[in-house]
Amino acid sequence: MSAAAGLLALAEEAERRCDFSTATLCLESALSPPHAASLLPLAEARARLRLAGLLLGRSKGLASAKAHLERALLVLNPLPSAPPRLKLLAHSLLANVYGLLGSVPSQKHVLRRGLGLLASASASGLLPAGPSLLWTSNFQAQLASAFAAEGDAASALSTLSEGAAAATQLESPQLDLFFAATTLHVHLLCWEDSTAVAAAVARVSDLWEALTDEKKEHWVGLFFYTELLQTFYLLRVCDYKAASKHVERLDTAVKTEMQRGQCIKELGTELSAVERSLAQPVLKERERAELVHKQRQLKDQLRALCGYDALNDVLDYGDKLLLAPPPMHGEWLPRTAVFVLVDLMVVMISRPKGLFRECGKRIQSGLQIIHEELSKLGIVDGMTEENLEHSTIWMAGLYLTLLLQFLENNVAVELTRSEFVEALEVLAQMKNWLTRFPTILQGSESTIEMLRGQYAHSVGCFDEAAFHFLEALKLTENKSMQSMCQVYAAVSYICKGDAESSSEALELIGPAYRTMDSFIGVREKTCIIFVYGLLLMRHQNPQEARTCLASGFKIAHRQLGNIQLVSQYLTILGTLALQLHDGQARDILKSSLTLAKTLYDIPTQIWILSVLTELYRELEERGNELKNSKYASKKEINLQKRLTEARSHPFHQELVEKVRIKIQPMHNLMQKHHEMPGSVANTRRRVS
Repeated sequence: MSAAAGLLALAEEAERRCDFSTATLCLESALSPPHAASLLPLAEARARLRLAGLLLGRSKGLASAKAHLERALLVLNPLPSAPPRLKLLAHSLLANVYGLLGSVPSQKHVLRRGLGLLASASASGLLPAGPSLLWTSNFQAQLASAFAAEGDAASALSTLSEGAAAATQLESPQLDLFFAATTLHVHLLCWEDSTAVAAAVARVSDLWEALTDEKKEHWVGLFFYTELLQTFYLLRVCDYKAASKHVERLDTAVKTEMQRGQCIKELGTELSAVERSLAQPVLKERERAELVHKQRQLKDQLRALCGYDALNDVLDYGDKLLLAPPPMHGEWLPRTAVFVLVDLMVVMISRPKGLFRECGKRIQSGLQIIHEELSKLGIVDGMTEENLEHSTIWMAGLYLTLLLQFLENNVAVELTRSEFVEALEVLAQMKNWLTRFPTILQGSESTIEMLRGQYAHSVGCFDEAAFHFLEALKLTENKSMQSMCQVYAAVSYICKGDAESSSEALELIGPAYRTMDSFIGVREKTCIIFVYGLLLMRHQNPQEARTCLASGFKIAHRQLGNIQLVSQYLTILGTLALQLHDGQARDILKSSLTLAKTLYDIPTQIWILSVLTELYRELEERGNELKNSKYASKKEINLQKRLTEARSHPFHQELVEKVRIKIQPMHNLMQKHHEMPGSVANTRRRVS
């Protein structure tokens, strides 16, 4: 046996033991002088594919992986004896590399070349129908991901339909569901036709329900993918009740998966130890028999836990949340990111209900995991995106985006609870992350501006708040967010109290109110109605204001589940009831006060208490009036103390000043945020 062949054998043995560092070193040595000269072309190509897979799956050698794959293709292309599967695999892996580097045109070129090769191999009979259809599905999924990365939703959907057709011919329920879910994902990203989105959701749900219990249990990756996509949809249409059911299922599944993952890790470690013992040259026959028996048991347990038929799949993919069968074996997001995303969904469902303790627990849990993952990528204090390696950009972008979404919810919770200093400090963190990673987090700039506006409004800086809301409006093309920025800016103008500001508020809200049924969702609609009703009230139209607000209150109460908005609706309706001498005013205001107390929302409590004091004065209930007034004074003192602390904080002026955050995105940074499966496939595939 040549030295190169020996190194390849050692690499295979190391891979089998999951010792990927040793396997990488052996393969690199085999492909380097003087050993490389003794390798036949086909053996060299196989070795380069194996090494590229290891570099992509376990290391940071993206450029090196690209070089090995390009060399492998150069070697394979002129070889008539090369198995078509090897050539197809090389094209697929290279497309993944180009995708990770952000070179979408190169990615699409390689994929189209792969599809041409596939058509030729199928027509000549070199590739049977079944594998041909599987490779068609693989390439079409990758190509759709490339189109989606460019924002070309129409081409992505057309490509996915071709992949789905191949899946139908294969009669593969797993691939049917995979393509249905990916199609839903594209619809959610572009959202051009609400009917088409709803139909995509229904198809995913129907396909999942048609699966057997055994398949549902084994296809864990598809479970998380489909459940999260349906949750995103339901949150978008503000069906919080239905979304809560999906989030509960997801949360339960995460706990089960964490236990399963720990078992897989422990069994893998034990299997490696057994195989190291078996590799010892001097073993008694009885000892060897016992170890072989133990090895067989551990392999069977791993197969059962991972849901794979072949142990090679267990070694290659372990506990990854995979979406599709070989040759695809792609995962949408890393396992840890999926679990963090479920925590975020719990926060988004719990926050409108005022379940702040649960929110706080999930926010801290999510942030801790994210910081651990960022640390693994080398992202520590002081590091900026200029220092990022290409191979870490996608993963860094994923966790940094999740980080800012957790911090955004943290700010919202603290502002609702009137914890202004805490909110300010978290917002300062968000600003710091944006300035350090301006290209990756550029999409968060509008959110941070909006949060600056919410903070400024909460501490009584209404003019500054309106400025930041309008800046956020300019920074986003999202219609939903644009509507909310208009709403918030209008409220800040109203709170300024002068006639000119009231007119500016009407200019913002009037057009939106007249056209809101044509382009916005339930959340935006209820907020626009709220502000329009407030303006009617300010313009001394109490009866019209009451009718308008009553319609918005019904929607908010039945569909949104946002108790802060419900509390504020009730407060205004209670105030109007008092003005109109309606006997329901007391009950309405007390209900509103109960909700505001649940939220620890001190400003709203003071607002309600002031209206109740006026009510008691009108009813000549002197005792209740004094008691209520005294309680309101205590609340006012508490609020002023919190406001003083916030306004004296070093970051306060920096956050409220009427200046946008100065960022300088790196135009040469190869940013690539994969938002679809396929191209985010686990790239370490076994070469045979």
